[in-house]
Order: sequence, then structure tokens, then C-alpha cells
Amino acid sequence: MSLRSFLVGSVASYASVVVYYMVTKDKPSPESASKIETASKHILPHGIPDRGPNIRIYDNHVLAYDQAKKTPIWVAERITQEHVNGPADRKNIRFKPDPDVSKRFSADNSDYLRSGWSRGHMSPAGDNKHSQEAMSQSFYLSNIVPQNLDNNAGFWNRLEIYCRELTQRYKAVTIFSGPLSLPSQLEDGKMVVTYPVLGKNQVAVPTHLYKIIIVEDENSNPVGIGSFIVPNEPIGFEHSLTEYQVPLDEVERRSGVSFTPKLDTSHLRDLCEIDSCKLMAKRDFDGYFIGRRLKGANNRQNLEKAWKELETKNISPTQYHIDVYKQKVQEFENEKKKPEE
Repeated sequence: MSLRSFLVGSVASYASVVVYYMVTKDKPSPESASKIETASKHILPHGIPDRGPNIRIYDNHVLAYDQAKKTPIWVAERITQEHVNGPADRKNIRFKPDPDVSKRFSADNSDYLRSGWSRGHMSPAGDNKHSQEAMSQSFYLSNIVPQNLDNNAGFWNRLEIYCRELTQRYKAVTIFSGPLSLPSQLEDGKMVVTYPVLGKNQVAVPTHLYKIIIVEDENSNPVGIGSFIVPNEPIGFEHSLTEYQVPLDEVERRSGVSFTPKLDTSHLRDLCEIDSCKLMAKRDFDGYFIGRRLKGANNRQNLEKAWKELETKNISPTQYHIDVYKQKVQEFENEKKKPEE
């Protein structure tokens, strides 16, 4: 089910209440409307300055966009096992500017080219396997932030995998993700915020990333929450997720966003107490990506190279590895038997 359909058909659920509030909260009261009308006549006769829509809704994610920094402010998802399993494939999808964002306020792929920074999804492709269209939308640059290459491929990736694993233990998982630009202290004690910008569009590179995770029980009631602020830099396997856990209030103060205005989170349990908050270990992580390389191999040579990597890294093949390998071998054999046109 698409998020648009979800919003229309299930406004009683937690996620739709949150999104409904975000859509309607800034509609002015009659008194405010009167003041705006007066200001428009006497102070702003040429129109009220516009920073763009408060939120943008896609098939499986919702976001608020910062037109100055060319990155999202926050990106929201609500995922279930249905969302993270399916036939959708990222193989032929390319990053591209969001067609709903004005070109002058948008990042471009050229901004990232040879910048040393990767294009980091906030709503990851792996959360959208149920729908090719939803997965394609996750590659809009409105959903992307400049991210350290090792962080994107390593610690943050493992955190995203953990979120998907949670759908096996909880009915649904609501996730808020986004960038932060936090201050650092100079030698003289002064606090400053500094960050690089990329390309002609000056896409802002965040110093940190945040993720807020809310899990629901079988009755769709929120029961646990975990909030994390992660440096936008390489993080090794020796570091645990709990090292970066912070109270929700800290993420809200630093981002300027109230994430759950219609949900009292004070009664929710600590996610890391009711679940493991344990990210995939290095051996399992390596095995996971070898599995992906096996599945994505486009010829016998690449298939054998990926299979050899299991031996090189001293990883025992799982049944999944074996099944994928056999399937790919059969595919290549069938290709060889096809008559030439």
C-alpha cells in the first residue's frame, strides 16, 4: 500500500496522525488569517516570502526540505515487513533532482562528482523493496545528504539494516532521519558551526546525522523509542549504537523540529532496553554484502569472484549464499544455450 493511500484510508493510525498534523498544523486561525491579510496590504503588498511547501509527500516517505542547504530537514517513514521485502531493484535507478523542487533550490549530481562525499539516502532504497516507484523516489536528491563514504557504507548502513530487522519483531517501525550541523569549540573557547558545501549549488555537508526509531506492537500502539545522533565520519565496528543514543529532546532541540507533536513519548520504553540495539557484526556484514554481489553478478567471472571472497574472508557460506550461487550458475548456463539471433 502506498503512503498516499495509507494517509487517506487510515488516518486513525499513529503514523497518519503524525503526518496529518504536519500537513495541517500551519494553517492559520481566522485571527491569524486576518493579521496576515493586514500585513499583506500594508507591509507585504508583493506577496509573503515563500520557503516552499512545509512537507512533501511521496509513495513511501514524507519529508521537509531546506531550499537553502539543498538537503532534507527530516525524512519520515513507517515500514513493515511488506515494505522491506519485494521485487523492486535499484540496479537501473539513477540519482536525480526531485521534479517537484525548483531547479534553483535543488542539488544536482554534478555537485557530488569528485567531491569526496557520497549521496546518502535518508529513506534508504532497502526500505522500499515493495514498490519500484517508491524505490525510484528514494533516489530523488531531496532525500539525499552529503555523507562520509565509509559512514554511508558502514555504520549508517548497519543502522538501516537494524531498522529493517525490527520489522520482524514489531508490527511497524516509524523512522525519522536527517542531517544536523552542530557546533564545535575553537581554541579560544568560542563555539562555531562550520561545514563544507558542494558544487555550484553549494549543497551543505552535515556534521552529524540523526535517526529516531519508534516501534509498534501488534495493535499498532507505539511501545518503544530510540534516538541517535551519529557523527558524519568513519565509525569502526568497535563502536556500538548505544554510544550515540541521546534523549529525543536533544534531537529536537538541535534540529528545531518537534517530531511527534501528537504523541506523548514519555510513556514509551527505551528501544535499547526492549530490543538489542545491536548492529550487524563485521563477519555477518561482510557476508551480507557478498550475498548482494553474488545476486548482482552479471557474468560467471564476477559470480566466481564473489564466491571466492567468502573463502578469502574465511566466511562459511550460508544457505542463502549457496542458493543464490546455484541459481546464478543456472541462469548463465541457460543464457549459453539460447540460440543466437
